[in-house]
Order: sequence, then structure tokens, then C-alpha cells
Amino acid sequence: MLHLDLKNDKNMKAFENWEFEEIHRVFGYKRIYRNFSALEDWLKAEYPLTEFQNYQLETLRNNAELYVETWNEDELKFFLISPLVQQVGFGNEYYKPFTQRRLSAKIGDIEVAGVADFMIATGLQNPREPFFFIHEYKQERKRENDPLGQVLIEMLAAQAKNKNSQVLYGAYVVGRMWFFVALKGNEYAVSHAFDTAQNDIFQIFKMLLFVKEKIETVFLKIDH
Repeated sequence: MLHLDLKNDKNMKAFENWEFEEIHRVFGYKRIYRNFSALEDWLKAEYPLTEFQNYQLETLRNNAELYVETWNEDELKFFLISPLVQQVGFGNEYYKPFTQRRLSAKIGDIEVAGVADFMIATGLQNPREPFFFIHEYKQERKRENDPLGQVLIEMLAAQAKNKNSQVLYGAYVVGRMWFFVALKGNEYAVSHAFDTAQNDIFQIFKMLLFVKEKIETVFLKIDH
């Protein structure tokens, strides 16, 4: 993972150093634990899957069940996260996925910056308007920093850059577990854990399809 050297910049704080409670205190954001419609709608995502998609997802699920406890960080990305995301088909001439790209923004009076593990954004060579983040990529037995705080500060940075009131979506991954985060205004909610080594992997895929649909039809208003 890339890291920014921000030690000499007292006016900027790196993504990796934020915790979610600090975001609440500094920026006035609030976590909603029940009946947050932006998350509830996302959790209900339902799409028909093809025979090939079901086969690919079952293969990934089986591999996660067998090996996720032994994968290091790169193996987790290569054997599980990447093929799962690639099946969704994010990207066209209007937007695309980016990995390990720098993102910075001013939130109120505070500058924040860092390198996002994975984001979907407009732009070809460089990300411009970010819509969705996946963060953390940690293997099963390793835990560093605050994964919710890190993905949340990335989403706040995107909110500041985009200057609109649309719902933003994100996820953080810890080993086999995926947690989904929906942000609207100054409120957000976090899903329960979805286990890629179980049948949850099919719902994870549908929730990623939901993000793709929202990016294309709501954010970018692409006429299919």
C-alpha cells in the first residue's frame, strides 16, 4: 500500500490517521443505527444473475472458504477482491476504477489527503469525481488503524469535491468480511458483516451491481 508523507504538513491529516469517533467530533457527522433509508435500499438490492455469474461467485466463495485464513494482503486482493469487483463491469468512457490513487480535499477548515485503495470515479488518467470506495484489504489475522474511519474520511473528501447532495457509497474489507457504508449529508450508516466464504458473496455482488447502476443512472445520467 502507498502512503503519503504528511509529517511535515501540520495543516493536513492523512486518511490513515482518522478514526470514526474523531470524524463525529471534528466534523459533526452522525452514525445512524436503524432505519437509514440509503443503506436499507442498498441492502435490498436484487438482480437476476446469469449461470456464469453464479458459477464464478461460487468458485470465489469456495476459494475463500478454503484459503482466506492463509492469504496475505496481496493474495486477498488478487484471489478474491479483484475478481469479484471485475465481474461487476465498472467503467466505460465516462468513469472507471482507480487503485492506489491520491485524493485530497478541504473539509471545512481542515485539509485531508491520502491514497485510496480502490475508488470508482470519473476521469481516465486521474480520478476527478469519486463515487464509491473500497478500503482496507487486510488479511484475516491482521488489523491496523480504524477501517471505518479511513473509508469514511475518504467519502467525506469525495463529498467535498463533488459538491452535491447525492448518496455516496463505500465498503471496507477485513479478511472474508465486507462492511458497507452509505453516506448522505452529515449522516451515515454501516451494514452488518457479509461473509465472502458463505452465500453472502452473492448479495455482496448484487450490492456492487446496485452501485454501478446508481453511478450510471443517478450520478452520470447515462442513457442506456
